Amino acid sequence: MKIFIFGCLISMLLMGGSCKESAQLRAGSEAKVTIRYLTAPDVGGFSKEMIRKFEKLNPDIHIEMVEGPAAPNTREDMYSASFMAKEDTYDLLYMDIAWLPKFAAQGWLRPLDDRFSKESQAEFLSGDIEGSKYQGKIYRLPTQSDGGMLYYRKDLLKANGLNPPETWNDLATAAKKLQSPPQIWGFVFQGKQYEGLVCDYLELAWGNQTTLMDGEGNVHLDSPQAAQALGWLVDAVHKDKIAPPGVLTYQEEEARHMFQEGKAVFMRNWPYAWNLLQNDQSPVKGKVGIMPMVHGNGGISAATLGGWGYGISSFSKNPEAAWKFIEFAASSENQKLSYFKSGILPTRKALFHDAEIVKASPHMKELGQVLSHAKARPAHPLYARISDSLQMHLSAALSLQEKPEAALAAAAKEIRLILTSK
Repeated sequence: MKIFIFGCLISMLLMGGSCKESAQLRAGSEAKVTIRYLTAPDVGGFSKEMIRKFEKLNPDIHIEMVEGPAAPNTREDMYSASFMAKEDTYDLLYMDIAWLPKFAAQGWLRPLDDRFSKESQAEFLSGDIEGSKYQGKIYRLPTQSDGGMLYYRKDLLKANGLNPPETWNDLATAAKKLQSPPQIWGFVFQGKQYEGLVCDYLELAWGNQTTLMDGEGNVHLDSPQAAQALGWLVDAVHKDKIAPPGVLTYQEEEARHMFQEGKAVFMRNWPYAWNLLQNDQSPVKGKVGIMPMVHGNGGISAATLGGWGYGISSFSKNPEAAWKFIEFAASSENQKLSYFKSGILPTRKALFHDAEIVKASPHMKELGQVLSHAKARPAHPLYARISDSLQMHLSAALSLQEKPEAALAAAAKEIRLILTSK
């Protein structure tokens, strides 16, 4: 302290400054806050660009983006480990819609109702808003909408006089006719044991008039319709052989690369893939169509509601600065930029009618149809455990370790036990 005062006196004498000014400078430096969050690798660099823009407008706030593993499950575990230790490691959570019930039930998220008004919420897609709530409170500002859908090679179907498929059987028939493995396979999807496999399966189950769990908590996985849905997926790999054996290791990007390289006729994936398929270097540019996922006989197409958004940690010491950043991230300007740079589907309704977006992407109409069929996974705080059980048995069926009926019966039994646990 004596050294600091002495330094101030010298400054006053030599430079005409004041101790008060020097102290203000030091206080200003100390007032700068850091907001930290964990996310996937920033492919394309959009997030870094957004952070640079925000920090330029808000020089008193530093945003530290931690680029974690690509696998969402691993990042979910990293967040959980930090919060179970009651650490303020992360101020923000960039989270999948499926994580929210668990995080909110544990008290790890701050409710945003006092910041995110109902009038502001009305500017976003209703599904994304509903998926951001738990027990009537809103905990997430959605920035990326998502719904699973079917991509198809419209050029190949047209050349062979085929219409886009509506049912599972239609897809299998067209895939067998058009494929020529190993050069080109009929169908690729997310077959690895992870949350993506659950999303793929649920679309088939919903499209066959059944579900994982209803609103009253009743499990329906051991129904005949549920087994038929899984049986079709197993047959796609092993009996009909329209999917490559390696599909059991595929996540989103493996399926996308296969399809984009012209090595698949049909692909189940998320909307992000569209812009990548249409870039100038893509072998399938201009040859791709999209539609809701196929369904069982007598069923209706369904899409798994996905999507990402920002929440604020209950342990953050700077919630106001954190809100300032996520409000900026969810702005129309940034959502529009993220769509053009990374193909990230916006959550603001107005952007689906934005002249520049519609001109560049006439398929936004079809995307709207997909999202209108979107269904949410169970909003249950134990969903992660429910999903882990289902993942394990779906994977066992796909690898022929279990029959579809036995796999789902075992999953149903385990999930009922999970639901009754405390």
